[in-house]
Amino acid sequence: MGTKIIGTGSALPGLTIHNTKLEEIMDTSDEWIRSRTGIEERHIAVEETTTFLAVTAARKAMENAGVSGEEIDLIIVGTVSGDMCFPSTACQIQEAVSAVHATAFDINAACAGFLFGLSIVDAYFYAGRAKTALIIGAEVLSKMMDWADRSTCVLFGDGAGAAVVRKEEGGILSIVQGSDGGRGMALTCHNRPVNNPFVRADNTLDYTKMDGQAVFRFAVKTVPEAIRQALAKAGCEADEIKYFILHQANIRIIEAVAKKLGQPDEKFPTNLQKCGNISAASVPILLDHVNRAGMLEKGDKIVAAGFGAGLTWGAAVIVW
Repeated sequence: MGTKIIGTGSALPGLTIHNTKLEEIMDTSDEWIRSRTGIEERHIAVEETTTFLAVTAARKAMENAGVSGEEIDLIIVGTVSGDMCFPSTACQIQEAVSAVHATAFDINAACAGFLFGLSIVDAYFYAGRAKTALIIGAEVLSKMMDWADRSTCVLFGDGAGAAVVRKEEGGILSIVQGSDGGRGMALTCHNRPVNNPFVRADNTLDYTKMDGQAVFRFAVKTVPEAIRQALAKAGCEADEIKYFILHQANIRIIEAVAKKLGQPDEKFPTNLQKCGNISAASVPILLDHVNRAGMLEKGDKIVAAGFGAGLTWGAAVIVW
C-alpha cells in the first residue's frame, strides 16, 4: 500500500497588498521587490487567524477528497505562527472539523513543514497506525515581521494549504528530508525570554531576521541535490516529472533549481507573484492551485520540495 493525496484545499486572507502600497509606508519600490524576488503582491491577515485559515483550507481539502471528519485518523499542522502556544493548532482544527478519532499535533520545520508532515504520515501508514490523514501548512507571518525592515517584510504573506492523504496504492514513491542546525541562525525569530521572580528580562517580542544571501546559497545548492536524491530513490528521471512544486520563496531560486536540473521553467508552476513566501503553507497552496486548475491527471508524476529555517529541507516524488 502507498500514501496517496486524494484532496487539496487552500485559503488566503481577503486583503491583498501590492508592492506599490508598500512604497507608501517604507523606503522600497515595486521594481526593487519584483526584480529581486518576483513578488508583486501578497495576502495579509486583518481579521483572519492562523487557525481560521487552517480550518478553511482543511474543510476545502476534505470536501475535495469526499472525506468526513470521522474518517480522519491523524492531523499534522506545519506552522511557525500558531495563534497559541497551546493547545496546538492541530487540536483546534480537530475540534473544528469533528475529527473525533484523530491524533493531532503541530510540527515546526518552517518552510519545509508540509514535506516533513507528509513524511510523518507516510511512516504512520507504513507502521499501520493510521489510514487517512490531514496535513496542513498554515501561517500568519505578517505578525512576525518588523515592518521597518524592508529587506525582510516585503517577502512574506499569509495563508494556509491542506491535503487529505489516504493509505492507497500509488502515491508517494520516495521522500528525502534533512536539516542543518549549524547554519540555522541564518533565519531566526526568538521566542519570549526567561522572565520569572528570579530573573527579569525585556519582554519585547522579537521579529523575523534573515541573512538573505546565506539562505539563497543554501537553497540553490540543497534543493536540487534533495530532488536528485528523491528521484534516484524513486527510480525516476527528471524528464518523467510533469511538475516540480517548489516552496515559493524567490523566483531566482526556482529558476536556479530548474537550470541545475536541466528542466524547462514551464515545469515549475509559481504563485509567489500573487502570494509571496508563506512558509509551511507555500507548497500545499501551490499544489491546490495546480490541482484545481485541472493541470494534473491520474498517473502524473510530480515532485514537491520545501526548504527553510532550521535550516530544513525535504523533497518527495509523488504519483497523482
